[in-house]
Amino acid sequence: MKYFIPLESDKFYHIFNHAIGDETLFRNDANYSFFLKKFQEYIGPIAKTYSYALLPNHFHFLIEIKSQEVIYMHYLHLELKKSIPKVKLENELDFEKFVMQQFSNFFNSYTKSFNKRYFRKGALFMDYIRRTLISDDEYLRNMILYIHQNPIHHKFCNRPDEWRFTSYKSILFDESTFLEKEGVLKWFGDLENFIFMHKTLKEFDY
Repeated sequence: MKYFIPLESDKFYHIFNHAIGDETLFRNDANYSFFLKKFQEYIGPIAKTYSYALLPNHFHFLIEIKSQEVIYMHYLHLELKKSIPKVKLENELDFEKFVMQQFSNFFNSYTKSFNKRYFRKGALFMDYIRRTLISDDEYLRNMILYIHQNPIHHKFCNRPDEWRFTSYKSILFDESTFLEKEGVLKWFGDLENFIFMHKTLKEFDY
């Protein structure tokens, strides 16, 4: 499976990464919350988020890269604030580089804070973020199920609603969530079917 494909505008991707070695990404509840805050700060402006799962040593997100127009406006906003080097966004390759730079900035920001908090040094994440292209609605539905079942697969819980650090309960209850709830429920038909399909564990090879 190709894990290092380009991140292109208006396409859906499963994004995932792992801590290096035996390290953990999250040592307490505050770490999980801070990670999501940083994710929204760096990735929110360039991608829509449909689901996620955070586990002690790795994470999963289902995202849709926003349009080039939206990304370019965000680039101009950052350039105006002088928070990024000045670059030309003239073609898709440049846009991809900017998107990847946002992910790099996200990881670096979290790592810097994590290292300071726990008096450690060096890298925290594996070098290269892995991703897979999601090509159709069935794949999207199954990926959401896969992500929400990931804590069950790793034996942290027995049901999707038992693990606090996924998007499952936010989709059910959180009116102010940053998630694209309407898009998620549209793929499942309605909230009732969303809940029903999560009650049956499925085997995935993603």
